[in-house]
Amino acid sequence: MPSFLPQALLSFTLLLTDCTARPPQTGAASAPASPPPQSQAVAAPPQVVLEQPAAAPLQVGAARFEEYLPLLKGKRVGLVVNQTARVGQAFLVDTLLSKGVNVKVIFGPEHGFRGEAADGATIKDGKDARSGLPALSLYGATKKPTPDMLRDIDVLVFDIQDVGARFYTFISTMHYVMEAAAEQNKEVIILDRPNPNGWYVDGPVLEPKYKTFVGMHPIPVVHGLTVGELAQMINGEKWLAGGKQCRLTVVPVAGYTHATRYALPVRPSPNLPTAHSVDLYPSLCLFEGTDVSVGRGTDRPFEVIGAPTQPTSRPFSFVPTPNPGSTSPPQNGKRCYGQDLKGIGEIGFTLSYLIDYYNQSTAKDRFFTSGFERLIGTADTRQQIIAGKSEAEIRASWEPKLGQYKVLRKKYLLYPDFE
Repeated sequence: MPSFLPQALLSFTLLLTDCTARPPQTGAASAPASPPPQSQAVAAPPQVVLEQPAAAPLQVGAARFEEYLPLLKGKRVGLVVNQTARVGQAFLVDTLLSKGVNVKVIFGPEHGFRGEAADGATIKDGKDARSGLPALSLYGATKKPTPDMLRDIDVLVFDIQDVGARFYTFISTMHYVMEAAAEQNKEVIILDRPNPNGWYVDGPVLEPKYKTFVGMHPIPVVHGLTVGELAQMINGEKWLAGGKQCRLTVVPVAGYTHATRYALPVRPSPNLPTAHSVDLYPSLCLFEGTDVSVGRGTDRPFEVIGAPTQPTSRPFSFVPTPNPGSTSPPQNGKRCYGQDLKGIGEIGFTLSYLIDYYNQSTAKDRFFTSGFERLIGTADTRQQIIAGKSEAEIRASWEPKLGQYKVLRKKYLLYPDFE
């Protein structure tokens, strides 16, 4: 664990950039009073702007070569990475190859190695054109590395940016990588990165019967951990199959605390294109278990919400249409009435949108879908909302397990906390 300077809390803002040029998109969000054209020009990505003490720069795990290159010397390496695995502007795979690391294979999660596949799309195995290395999918026929995939590998290096929500599937990929490594006696190295939603903990703890790929651990919706800290919790609590533990090394972020606010320099997935969408994601993703669109199929995913079953008097409307990030978006081609959340300030995780949209729905019997419980992680919340419970009343029902989780979380923190 590195030394930290708690008194010098890092304060900075990174404006999001994208790793690929964004094509013009159709189905752009529009206000009913004076709707803009359905296709809008997209401004060039902003430059990275840093405001931070010169004496204490943040350094992600992947950039701390002195900490992990010695662990890779003479070993056959498998990389579990996507487009966020960069040191500066360079992809980690290219950097490690230039340093003589014996990289044998690349494993890609949901959205693929380059992070360009649509949400939920099956990813096929292939070859990375730049390096010539085999690129194997962990979001296709298998989500867990097979013995054959790892036969010629000694160590797996995981470097993927997370956003701090239980249902963001990259942490499920990490779980399966650790599990396969434990079963096949391989080492795992986590190159840690900051959590943009790591400044708080909130939401219900997942009940075991709702364990799926969009929720594998008994943690709240907003877990308040980096991937390195969560990996230590998974290992330490013996959550891998059969209670096994893998040989785990975490390379921490230097200069980070959970009070540090961090916006991502590269979009973590196609439908989280801005810092604002990352902030809203934990709250708005619950709508994916309802008939409300979160803006997939527009140029404002996770920044607009609406549905055909909402009142037409709602102040905003949009029409989802297929685009590269969502080839078959919910409510495809239908006018959705709702809100543009641009300008909404920092509020953390909330049920207020969900409760409001249920109460205003003109088709309450069709509002929730069968997938809602998989996202919220508990059997009670749907019924509580239907019964007219307030957010405060619903939150009170989470508190016992949430309080227990907060105590557990303290055991695995690598960085000074936000409290």
